Amino acid sequence: MTATLEPVHVAAPAPASLLDRVLRMRELAILAVLVVMLAATQVDNGAFLSEQGVKDLLLNATILVLVAVGEAVVVISRNVDLSVGSVLGVAAFAAGDYIQGGGNPAVALLIAVAVGAVFGVLNGLLVGVGRVPALVVTLGTLYIIRGLDSVWVGSREITASRLSPGFVSFGHDGIWAIPYLGILAAVVLVAVAYYLRNYRSGREFYAVGSNPQAADLAGVPTRKRVLGAFVLCGALAGLAGALYLARFGYADASTGTGYELTVVSAVVVGGVGFTGGSGSVYGAALGALLLTSINSVLPAVGVSSVWVEAIDGILLLAAISVDRFMALRVAGLLRRRAREARSAEHA
Repeated sequence: MTATLEPVHVAAPAPASLLDRVLRMRELAILAVLVVMLAATQVDNGAFLSEQGVKDLLLNATILVLVAVGEAVVVISRNVDLSVGSVLGVAAFAAGDYIQGGGNPAVALLIAVAVGAVFGVLNGLLVGVGRVPALVVTLGTLYIIRGLDSVWVGSREITASRLSPGFVSFGHDGIWAIPYLGILAAVVLVAVAYYLRNYRSGREFYAVGSNPQAADLAGVPTRKRVLGAFVLCGALAGLAGALYLARFGYADASTGTGYELTVVSAVVVGGVGFTGGSGSVYGAALGALLLTSINSVLPAVGVSSVWVEAIDGILLLAAISVDRFMALRVAGLLRRRAREARSAEHA
């Protein structure tokens, strides 16, 4: 019995260890590209990384980082949420509508989070419990939420003049070059990363994404985890909606339109495998920071902003290609280790 079990214990950690190293290298590579890009831009334009320039970079990234963190958890569980842009838009208007009526900004944040969480529950129930493909469900809720938003909002709009001065200031002020919105996003990022890494229920998201059938057999509550991923994603999209309102001081029926594609790009570019079970929220945040920095870098060096979407697409295709290559590489290692284990058993 001992001879039979020993090869399995020796062989199992190798592929996971390789995959972990590759994922860390991808995150470090993204960070290196980001640093080089910003440094080169600073050399070309000496005012780019001024105090206000750094603050603007972080402010531009904050909203995308928050939504990307929630989207990353959904993608890790082998799903996708295409409704985040619509949720962000309706949550932003809900928060603004409450504030312009004399409401407390802190309560408005909670309302935005609650609105996002409700739509997250809807998506999670249909995908996790109903077993309907996430792509179909969230594409449907994208249009449903956008339609409801258009009916409710109509031609109305919310501007900074109708908002609490303290709320608008919170969206722009900070400590030196670090905006308050960036600090809040960093707290959320670290909290979610800590949960995924250090709690059993957090690690189960990876188990569900790696192999849902095996996770079921191992006793992992897969339906509950998928529901939880969508609720978290919706809640963070709602929070991002309120912060979007604070940042830009504006919301209407079109707020958040098309945002979901940028979010998915940031997550995949950040190294979160679209087939589920791999990646980290730190990588998704780096991907978000990279994409938003490109939007700032190109105009700073005199390149037309029309290239932004093309570059985003190239980065997305490159990230998916790397994911596919590594999946085949790890699968090959697993097969080789399995053959070695069988050979050892017969020896």
